[in-house]
Amino acid sequence: MPTTTVLEAPVYPVLKDKVALITGAAQGLGKAAAEAFVKAGAKVVICDIKEAEGQAVAEELSALGEISFVRADIAKSEDVQNLIAETVKRHGRLDAAVNNAAMTPDKGMLTNFDEDYWEKLTSTNLTGTALCCKYEMKQMMKQADGKGTIVNISSAGALRPQLNMPAYCTTKEALLGLTKYAALEGGPHGIRVNAIAPGPIYSEMLASALQIMGTTEEEFTRTSSTLNRFGLDHEVAQGTLWLSSEGSSYVTGVCLPIDGGYALK
Repeated sequence: MPTTTVLEAPVYPVLKDKVALITGAAQGLGKAAAEAFVKAGAKVVICDIKEAEGQAVAEELSALGEISFVRADIAKSEDVQNLIAETVKRHGRLDAAVNNAAMTPDKGMLTNFDEDYWEKLTSTNLTGTALCCKYEMKQMMKQADGKGTIVNISSAGALRPQLNMPAYCTTKEALLGLTKYAALEGGPHGIRVNAIAPGPIYSEMLASALQIMGTTEEEFTRTSSTLNRFGLDHEVAQGTLWLSSEGSSYVTGVCLPIDGGYALK
């Protein structure tokens, strides 16, 4: 675990009776968002390509409220369409979506990037998120009130690129353009679209990477955060919750960095 512990902020019923969809929720940021949304009173559908892990998350969080799992690969249009259809079948509508699903960052320089992995990563991180926006917005526009919220999970790497991740940083920056465009198109329908750019968020994978890099948490965070610590999943989840609630009712087309000052370094 990270050396710094940050208590979770309280969650209030700001999404009571809303229907929310969260992609890539079998672990990490997606799971934390799902927990926050269930606590906030939403009826939540989560998806992931990891079926066993996704089912386990839904079962674990069902003690807090109504949540279910649908397996989906967001890089496949038919999977995304089925995901939206299943959500509407179960709950009658879609009010909020968090597009979090993404592939693990690539490794290597642009001058020697893996072309096959570039295609796979782009298909999921960019095209997959665009497909989610497409069918989420279509469903929201069909509904009587025509309202909804979408939050795309970008990365602080879109604001301050990091070496050895050319495909990842490129797709995450492209998501900011997608978010602005979707906000422009969705606005007249009452659909707000925003993005979050998480900075260095603690995970077991990141801890292992630090060992491989031969550095410590303290050394790494001194160069990556003005707060000198990693962020935690629940801190990002609070941002997604705010952007999906009426608390941000006049906010659209923006990117909210939750990065501990990473982009300032």
